[in-house]
Amino acid sequence: MEKSKILLLFPDGVGIRNYLYSNVFNHLNEDLILFHNFDPETIQAIQQNTSLNQEVEIPKYQESVKEKFLRELICLARLHYNNSKVNNPTLLTNWNWNQKTFSKKVFYKTIEFLAPFFKQYSSILNLEKKYQKAIRKNSFYDQVKDILKKTEPNVVFCSHQRALNAATIFAAATDLGIKTTTVIYSWDNLPKARMALKADTYFVWSEYMKKELNLFYPEIDSNQINVTGTPQFEFYDDVKNIISKEVFYQQYNLDPNKKIICFSGDDTKTSPDDPKYLKDIAEEITKAGLQHEYQILLRRCPVDFSGRFDDVVSQYKDLIKEVPPLWYFSKSSEWNSVYPTLEDVKLLVSTAFYSDIVVNVGSTMAFDFAMFNKPCVFINYDQKDKTVYNWSVKTIYSYQHFKSMPDPDAVVWLNNKEEIVSKISFKKSCSPTMIKWKEVVLEDYNSSSTKIQHAIKINS
Repeated sequence: MEKSKILLLFPDGVGIRNYLYSNVFNHLNEDLILFHNFDPETIQAIQQNTSLNQEVEIPKYQESVKEKFLRELICLARLHYNNSKVNNPTLLTNWNWNQKTFSKKVFYKTIEFLAPFFKQYSSILNLEKKYQKAIRKNSFYDQVKDILKKTEPNVVFCSHQRALNAATIFAAATDLGIKTTTVIYSWDNLPKARMALKADTYFVWSEYMKKELNLFYPEIDSNQINVTGTPQFEFYDDVKNIISKEVFYQQYNLDPNKKIICFSGDDTKTSPDDPKYLKDIAEEITKAGLQHEYQILLRRCPVDFSGRFDDVVSQYKDLIKEVPPLWYFSKSSEWNSVYPTLEDVKLLVSTAFYSDIVVNVGSTMAFDFAMFNKPCVFINYDQKDKTVYNWSVKTIYSYQHFKSMPDPDAVVWLNNKEEIVSKISFKKSCSPTMIKWKEVVLEDYNSSSTKIQHAIKINS
């Protein structure tokens, strides 16, 4: 039987990690074509760990003013619509209401004025049709169409539903009769109204996410939605991904006689006060005289280039041990131009395996640690001296994706600085509710690669 050709599109580093470094494509006996705009160093790093048959460069994409206007108008109209469906005003925080330059203020204020006039879902779908027509008028569409004619893939696969150029790539593929498949990037993405593309098939983590996709995008037929799980959590089931204790502790100057508190940093926008929370923990541990019993492992967000932790790490250098993510930079310091190494998969798995507890502001790392039955502490208080005056944890935990939590006791809630010692030191394992929450969000994650392979074969 002739092999199918699969054109692979990875808009960011997380997609590379989850789909190229996992078993999704490594054991798929098909021709794999990487469609990319990576630099040579990135390609070389990817090829060292994967089996690609061909790589084709994506032409330069320049979004027209009309495309951007329609896309942003659709986004805000959908945010209003989504809020009307679930009555959660935090959905509107996914829109940037504060533009700095005059031209941007005019552009986005016009959109903000118009969006309420598109309350009916049928009017949103009409905007979608106009957007689809607009992207087909971009010269990028014609260039991509020519490439697709030459490469003749059976299916185009994209690891992220938000990628702007993917919308046009998928449009060109559709017009040529090529099947298209996209992944809903993460458990919090669907209410955010950032579905940039239209696909034949959508892969979601769980039935919970499938229901959300049906709710927020009712025009998508249920038969188009495949519940596949997400392969990023399969890494935790492979003992080969656990670095030996001697190597791990020695490499990062960790004391094998001390317990490890992992502080998992978010990006600067999600949690601007992370350094202050880390300082609170270090202060309270030291004040209680527990620095001889505990050590803090700091894993910052891979796309946090701010250096904002430098002062607190320097101040508590004997207590805080920084374990930097093993990602590399491509072209720029933008979030979608930073890519993981295969070694970082092992580093992340080992961090969860050797740490006793993880502390953060509402991070998915709660599920990573739950893989080893390790508890998670969610920081649940605001700093008195905020870095961003209108930021609050109350907003974070009101986000729609936290509605999936079966009960608040799934995690430990750190409600003030004074609770740090008692809350971090007493918990030894996940609560039964955390296990239930993991099942709701991740479902049958350990067969994800197999399910995705099967779904791709069927759709190709």
